Amino acid sequence: MKKLSLAAAALFMSINVSAADYVIDTQGGHASINFKIPHLGYSMLLGRFNDFSGNFSYDESNVAATKIEVLVNTASLDSNHAERDKHLKGGDFIEVSKFGDAKFVSTSVVEKSGGKLEVTGDLTLHGVSKAITIDAVKIGEGDDPWGGYRAGFSGTTVLRLGDFNIPERLGPASTEVVMDLHIEGIRK
Repeated sequence: MKKLSLAAAALFMSINVSAADYVIDTQGGHASINFKIPHLGYSMLLGRFNDFSGNFSYDESNVAATKIEVLVNTASLDSNHAERDKHLKGGDFIEVSKFGDAKFVSTSVVEKSGGKLEVTGDLTLHGVSKAITIDAVKIGEGDDPWGGYRAGFSGTTVLRLGDFNIPERLGPASTEVVMDLHIEGIRK
């Protein structure tokens, strides 16, 4: 009986040890949060958020236990045009003086066929919290050249501006923004 208890304890410990915590590598430029929205229905406005941080816990053998948390400084919005950025950050859109951060916290991660993941969580943006779903895929994981271990993912989601009380001022073709996410984490 004692041998069985020790074997069960060893199995339990090996299961818990395989989960790993990662910090998103924003310092090395190996992660990005990008957006794309039609401008008046005539062209695409592209941009990114330059300042964000986050972490995640991931275990390939227990994907459902994955936890993700990301904090975005909304004032770091960058569309490569200073005057447009000032307008987007102002009262007509994101209102960074009132809503300086956006936050995503996962509530579930479901492994789909073909290596795809369905990440659901709560996004707080412009003072509104709403559940969103991110269609994601694991890019890979392994040792890096600096003695660390990394895991990387990519995902997309579509946000309706009206769902977050962001005025839809760019015309009827511009009510949704596509978020393109690339996350590489360094194991802690």
